Amino acid sequence: MLLNALPEHIQSRLTDYARLLRVDRPIGSLLLLWPTYWALWLAGDGSPSIANILIFTLGVFFMRAAGCAINDFADRDWDKHVKRTMDRPLTAGRIQAWEAVALFAGLCLVSFLMVVLFTNTLTLYLSFAGALLAFIYPFMKRYTHLPQLFLGAAFSWAIPMAWAAEANELSQVTWLLFTANVLWTVAYDTLYAMVDRDDDLKVGIKSTAILFGDADKAIIGILQALVLLILIIVGVRSELGTFFYLGVAGMASLFVYHQYLARDRERAGCFKAFLNNNWAGFSVFAGLFIDLIIR
Repeated sequence: MLLNALPEHIQSRLTDYARLLRVDRPIGSLLLLWPTYWALWLAGDGSPSIANILIFTLGVFFMRAAGCAINDFADRDWDKHVKRTMDRPLTAGRIQAWEAVALFAGLCLVSFLMVVLFTNTLTLYLSFAGALLAFIYPFMKRYTHLPQLFLGAAFSWAIPMAWAAEANELSQVTWLLFTANVLWTVAYDTLYAMVDRDDDLKVGIKSTAILFGDADKAIIGILQALVLLILIIVGVRSELGTFFYLGVAGMASLFVYHQYLARDRERAGCFKAFLNNNWAGFSVFAGLFIDLIIR
């Protein structure tokens, strides 16, 4: 109602900003949120501080939005050649390049201030690496067929940050979670890249979908299996119980479903498989949450 009361040109601008920051597509934020919650709940032994939950929930949404802004800035000339992205506000000229950079910087600054004001020194130091990863990822598809690996590192860096904020230290379990999430991100973002593979080949964009070629589904399956194995190791090291393993089993079932959806490598099936990973992350968190509450 409030938006409708604004002049039409302001409504249009706000809509374009929302699209630039993917406010209308929260899937990326959710894929980033669940592993962050894994880390918070494990580091806090089932009772993370309300402050840290709030800080990292907001931080996930702010930094994902920042990443989208700098991604569209980096891809503004290429996106016009890709069917899925040619009407993005920056590519279409409705938003200027400097505005995207300013939004990236502003959102990073807000997130940084939350870390400075409300967490500890270790988390502060880790935040610099997180900002760097968020900035460099979009440019990696120019130089390497492994941009999904850089995205995995960027998406997973919230894990050591959240762990440090809650426990003021890092552990082997922290890095096991980090590794599992990097591998999971490469798997689901390869499914996402399979949607655009034909267009990317024409434009010259690099991706794991192109690198893996006809072995794409098999490699995704191997990555998914490694994710499950590492999560089981996390469960053993953290002395978790039945509900956690049920959550991991739920993720495994969804991984099988994703292979089914992508069986013909069709755009719609691969995209649906990518989106469905939200429930895989939620399944693990739900199992972890219940397990830690009842033990």
